[in-house]
Amino acid sequence: MIVDCCDHSKEVEKVRKTLICDETLYDIAELFKAFADTTRIKIIAVLKEEELCVGAISELINVSQSAVSHQLRALKSAKIVKPRREGKNIFYSLDDEHIKKIYDMGLEHITKG
Repeated sequence: MIVDCCDHSKEVEKVRKTLICDETLYDIAELFKAFADTTRIKIIAVLKEEELCVGAISELINVSQSAVSHQLRALKSAKIVKPRREGKNIFYSLDDEHIKKIYDMGLEHITKG
């Protein structure tokens, strides 16, 4: 039997009014899952600095082009990166400034020691 220590109905009702729907919460979780891979974070880090093709990303992070392409598909699906075609070449960049901010906040949190 759980014994309640106090009446918290006002607080519960206040918070309940601010809650967002489960579908949106799922989408937020999926966004953060996309950040939960070292290779994807490396890709985000280099694309934060410059729009690049798969070959350049591969060279910078020392991962095969096929592995980079695989991770770019996941990042594109999560709306973290976007492609831009120029002739036969495809260049990737971060989707928007929010992605840079999320990365920067994570980096600051980890390094603020």
